[in-house]
Amino acid sequence: MADLLGLSARIVDDGIWDGPGSVNRVTTELSEVAPGVALVEAFSHVVVFDTGDGLVLFDTSLETFAPRILASLRGWSAQRVHSIVYTHGHVDHVGGAQAFLAEAGDRGEPPPRVVAHEDLPGRFARYGLTHGYNAIINARQFGGGRGISAGLGEGGFGPSKWVHPDFTFRDRVQLTVGELDFELRHARGETDDHLWAWVPRHRALCTGDFLIWFFPNAGNPQKVQRYPLEWAAALREMAAQGAELLLPAHGLPIAGADRIRRVLEDVAGALETLVAQTLELMNQGARLDDVVHAVRLPEQLLEKPYLRPVYDEPEFVVRNIWRLYGGWYDGNPAHLKPAPEAQVARELAALAGGADRLAVRARELAEAGELRLACHLVELAVRAAPGEASLHGIRREVYERRRAGELSLMSRGIFGAAARESAAAVDED
Repeated sequence: MADLLGLSARIVDDGIWDGPGSVNRVTTELSEVAPGVALVEAFSHVVVFDTGDGLVLFDTSLETFAPRILASLRGWSAQRVHSIVYTHGHVDHVGGAQAFLAEAGDRGEPPPRVVAHEDLPGRFARYGLTHGYNAIINARQFGGGRGISAGLGEGGFGPSKWVHPDFTFRDRVQLTVGELDFELRHARGETDDHLWAWVPRHRALCTGDFLIWFFPNAGNPQKVQRYPLEWAAALREMAAQGAELLLPAHGLPIAGADRIRRVLEDVAGALETLVAQTLELMNQGARLDDVVHAVRLPEQLLEKPYLRPVYDEPEFVVRNIWRLYGGWYDGNPAHLKPAPEAQVARELAALAGGADRLAVRARELAEAGELRLACHLVELAVRAAPGEASLHGIRREVYERRRAGELSLMSRGIFGAAARESAAAVDED
């Protein structure tokens, strides 16, 4: 078993940063972090409590990880799985559930009870309506084949079988299993169906994705609305519990009341600052473009090992705050009912002397480090003349350069996908 608590203490206390793999490990190894409490590291972790009357699990990770997770779990305990609590309905948290139900059947035991917030079934229904879209955006975000990159089944987005909850609640509920009480509390954050748990006997928090050891996933550009201010309020409520053990769904567990409180309050403060700055500018009548380029967090905050913009990033959170409080209109009247992008591109290309002039200038800007502007020009060039392989060649160069300079997985995924699109267009030609 790895000394996960010792590792997290060194990272938090000393500000060590050895890259994403040092805090988000996908080993499927089980580590006992307290007597009767274990964590299995996977794409999304599985947190396990021995209650004396069966095991209570928080989340089940992805379907593809479930067999190895089960093997690690059975190396630690032979007790039946009494209950599974979904912290929220994202596929990397619920996808492995069927494996646990199947195991119970093989062992001749009752199936685990599955517990979730009352909004989770609605999420599953929405996934059914948007399965193709979700497969596409996960492939773009994680940079691979549609099924592989989303951790999904052969049919597209999602596991081979979605396991729906047997029991749901609205605001909060207490579950008692064996010797342990679990206080489940709903709060909107990364999702509208999220919960976190307080386990008094262990003075432990199960935080789900409220803490992921990266900058909060509160702005994901391809996903539905997130709720940063309510997220921050939940983190502050957790910080007030005086927990001695924090068990996240991604990243390392943390021990020590002061250390836990510091981490939770730092993340809450970052979200609150973004909301405050964004709303101040919105209330002054600023356009979205002005807001996105004006709102900033202190660099020393983003240098903390649990706030690095490795997955999501503050700029995307600002856009989500605007969407939450202001809708989709960005303040530019030309964007309210715009002309087709291709028509605008052809007009500007004609004014510039041809689409190739735009593309060449985009390459020059990229080489000079003006990558944001370069992307605008190369997109115009390709939209104006989509069949020109030479333009796609330049577009590929620009986005490969752009991707190489980005930190967050989301930016790297989208820019990488753009480069691959143009590479495919060149190959077809």
